[in-house]
Amino acid sequence: MRNVTNKLGQYFLLIILLGLLACTDEMVSVSKTTGFVKLDVYKNPSCECCGRWINYIDKNGFKGTVHHPVNLATVKQKYSIAPQYQSCHTAVTKEGYIFEGHVPADVMQRFMREKPVGALGLAVPGMPIGSPGMEMGDRTDDYDVLLLNKDGSSQVYERIRH
Repeated sequence: MRNVTNKLGQYFLLIILLGLLACTDEMVSVSKTTGFVKLDVYKNPSCECCGRWINYIDKNGFKGTVHHPVNLATVKQKYSIAPQYQSCHTAVTKEGYIFEGHVPADVMQRFMREKPVGALGLAVPGMPIGSPGMEMGDRTDDYDVLLLNKDGSSQVYERIRH
């Protein structure tokens, strides 16, 4: 009888261990699929459109931590964002990629998957109406999302047409 009890105990322990391993694998895959990209977002404290953009990205795979620097121009200079590419806010990933202005989340996600060689980040210069955070009813402007390169050059990464 003692031998049967030992065998049952071993099987029970094996079942528990296999169950724990299955749970661990499941937890790992869930954390991979529900992960988000953390961003440090630098903006003026009174800018409402920036706040709307941050709310938008927080619902679309990113998590923005807001900073209100005394001099936003200094932040843009630190991250080598030339004046012609600037907008009202600058977001920075832990890897140092920048997202300048009202860049759509799906374009940011594609960029983060691709990580183009020599890229500084993406920019939507100015504040196009209809871009995320700049919604104004049915009004929308066409605009380009620019790929900014570390050498100072840029190219169209995606054209947004309505």
